[in-house]
Amino acid sequence: MAKNENKEQNKDKNEERNAHISESVSLDDEQRVKVLSPAALVFKRFIRNKLAITGIIILALMFIFAFVGGVVTPYGESQVFKKIDKVSTSYASATYNSDLRYTVKEGESFEGSARSAFLYAMGKNNSVFDDGENEYSYKLYGDDLYLISGLKTVMKVDNIANSMVYTPAEGNEANEEIKAAFEAAVAAKESTFTVGEQEYVITSNRRSYNISIEDVIALATMNVYDAYDEARKDFINSFAFKYEAERALQDGKDTFDFEGSVYTIEREEESVIIRENGTEFAAISDIIVQAVDSSVFLSVDMKNAFREAIAEKQEKFTYDGVEYMSRDVNGTFMISSDTESELIEMYARPSLKHPLGTDQNGMDVLTRLMYGGRISLLVGFVVVIIEMVIGVILGGISGYFGGWVDTCIMRFVDLFNCIPTTPMLIIVGSVLDANKINPETRIYLLMVILGVLGWTGIARTVRGQILSLREQDFMVATEATGIRISRRIARHLVPNVMPLLIVQATMSLGSIIITEATLSFLGLGVKYPYASWGSIINSATNIAVMTHYWFMWIPAGILILITVLGFNFVGDGLRDAFDPRMKR
Repeated sequence: MAKNENKEQNKDKNEERNAHISESVSLDDEQRVKVLSPAALVFKRFIRNKLAITGIIILALMFIFAFVGGVVTPYGESQVFKKIDKVSTSYASATYNSDLRYTVKEGESFEGSARSAFLYAMGKNNSVFDDGENEYSYKLYGDDLYLISGLKTVMKVDNIANSMVYTPAEGNEANEEIKAAFEAAVAAKESTFTVGEQEYVITSNRRSYNISIEDVIALATMNVYDAYDEARKDFINSFAFKYEAERALQDGKDTFDFEGSVYTIEREEESVIIRENGTEFAAISDIIVQAVDSSVFLSVDMKNAFREAIAEKQEKFTYDGVEYMSRDVNGTFMISSDTESELIEMYARPSLKHPLGTDQNGMDVLTRLMYGGRISLLVGFVVVIIEMVIGVILGGISGYFGGWVDTCIMRFVDLFNCIPTTPMLIIVGSVLDANKINPETRIYLLMVILGVLGWTGIARTVRGQILSLREQDFMVATEATGIRISRRIARHLVPNVMPLLIVQATMSLGSIIITEATLSFLGLGVKYPYASWGSIINSATNIAVMTHYWFMWIPAGILILITVLGFNFVGDGLRDAFDPRMKR
């Protein structure tokens, strides 16, 4: 009987004990939470946050895209793609000559002020002119051929009391025949007179006259001379040859003699061909044809073909099996031809080969985005690490020791906060540009600069937390047990601050990526040939690119948006998970 009663009592005790063991699977159950470690509790809270999980998925995809994609892609970061295509290349230019071209006799001078005086005299219809030092005369010989002569005074005549006083120049004499012809010309108000075969020119200055003889020293014509043989170019453009050739042209002759050779003139529609012993020697025309590239020699036959096409207003013509196009640009005819050339495949539209097209340098945009993601993410993490190292050290020392140490460090932080970050970054970027720093070195310098300028917020956070934690019982115990100061800070204070720092660092990653993207967008960050998402978006500064080539900048902008959003989601999730006031 007693035995049965003992069994009943044990049974009741077991039931009472089991009544306190929860069978619930809910995280809100108080007894279940009690058996979880703090880390497990944070993890459970974190994974319960759907936005945080979404952020983790986003960041995982971004890291796979940047670090795995760059390995998988068949293209290199700086690989330039080219294609063979026909391109219209300007070959030559041609224009009708509208300015007089001067050829000066060897040993003579007719430049600058003399040419200006000549043009002024033409406008005033004065056949005699001077440049202040020398006197000249000109004659229109046929059409558009001017013979310019220097005047050599042979006699000076003064009119004194209606009596002519003749003073011959040195080496000349005042014979009666010249005097009579001169007085007759003055009476008839003529400016020239002839004695025998010599023609004289009269120039007057108030009551005195100069009698001069002419010596042709220059030609002025609209014609352009081209040599069939480049070696004879100087000979053809000499004064003596042009003088004989131009006079023969104006006189309508078919031949002329020069230095013992007979030259034949063959007139064509837009040019004149001069032959020597039946061989083409020179071409004369009023259409100037010049190669766009000065190193390219245009044969006379090619120039004549161009001239003929321009004269006939042909938009397309063929020479030596090559088709040329002629286009009138404000009176200048640009002659071009389609040639096959290797071209950089710039701004290629998205295709199977290039899913997001190519950029202005002919590089695959998708590949650049992958490698650019590496730099953008790497910059974010390295800068956060630098900020945390500096901030934790200075903030920890300031919060633990307090007093004058705290005052000095916090005033230093205040001083650092007075530095205008954005202008400073712009100045540093300009200095790096001026010194032409290597692009790879520039990336590391950018990380260090951003880290050094951004640690103050973390230092203030660590200081505030340690100020409250150092008075806690566990810190009094560490001091009582004789643990050294560095160990107290590193092993007991900082770990208690780390949850808050992790949240702050995660939230800061997004802003750092945006800062780097902004600097690269302004051309002060990552430089070619390396890429970051910000430097890729920099192409949008060109209105034509922004309007017509969406694939150049929209994908990079979307990646920055998604990545920053992912870091913010994770940061919010960690903040909620570490918050002790969160519902259990």
